Amino acid sequence: MKYSYAELAGMIDHSLLQPSMTDAEAEAGCIIAAEYGVASVCVKPYFVQRAASLLEDTGVIVGCVIGFPAGNSTTEVKRYETEVACKDGAKEIDMVINIGKALAGDWDYVEREIQVIADEAHKHGAKLKVIFENDYLPEDATKIKLCEICARAGADWVKTSTGYGFSKQPDGSYNYKGATEPDLRLMRQHSPAHVQVKAAGGVRDLDGLIMVRDLGCTRLGASATKAILDEYRRREASGETSEGKATIGAGGY
Repeated sequence: MKYSYAELAGMIDHSLLQPSMTDAEAEAGCIIAAEYGVASVCVKPYFVQRAASLLEDTGVIVGCVIGFPAGNSTTEVKRYETEVACKDGAKEIDMVINIGKALAGDWDYVEREIQVIADEAHKHGAKLKVIFENDYLPEDATKIKLCEICARAGADWVKTSTGYGFSKQPDGSYNYKGATEPDLRLMRQHSPAHVQVKAAGGVRDLDGLIMVRDLGCTRLGASATKAILDEYRRREASGETSEGKATIGAGGY
């Protein structure tokens, strides 16, 4: 295989964010995360304390979403959410930007908010991932500007999507792409080396995970963790070396 199991599992933030997910399902997800040795779980704010308790001494850290999924909370609310999440045991924060402010070009607001959340997270020893929600950002120039702002404001990662950024399609239906190859290339190209890139949304298989790593991503948000890593173990056991052809950005988290 091109990469070791530990290298690939260590990229995965196991997503436990479905709106209808019960506590029992989230607890089972934490057990899967520990069993498969992934980087982290990404959970809702109210579940941070429970996840931290379940994952204590497993090596799997707890991440928490902030202003999720629409990003419309005030800066102070997002800051307070971050403070509470960190005190409850979160070591990583995945914050959604104010998308409307970005589309309007109110860059001072966007940068100030990211800096406030970065400062709060770092004060507690946590790291910050900033979610752009690229499906709502049709212009590459907007994404490039956000990468530049995140680098100045202290973000540790830039991230493509929430996994819930459904937008109206030409046929009237609602869908989303999530992480796409062009966006990941763009975000890596326009972020300095100290800012990492996280792909989220639309990556459901091992080939997709390998592709996003090849594109320079260090994290992947995924709910299909078990299927992805079981496939790795199957290929490894059978001696396969070809990863096949990946497809990303087809929707679904």
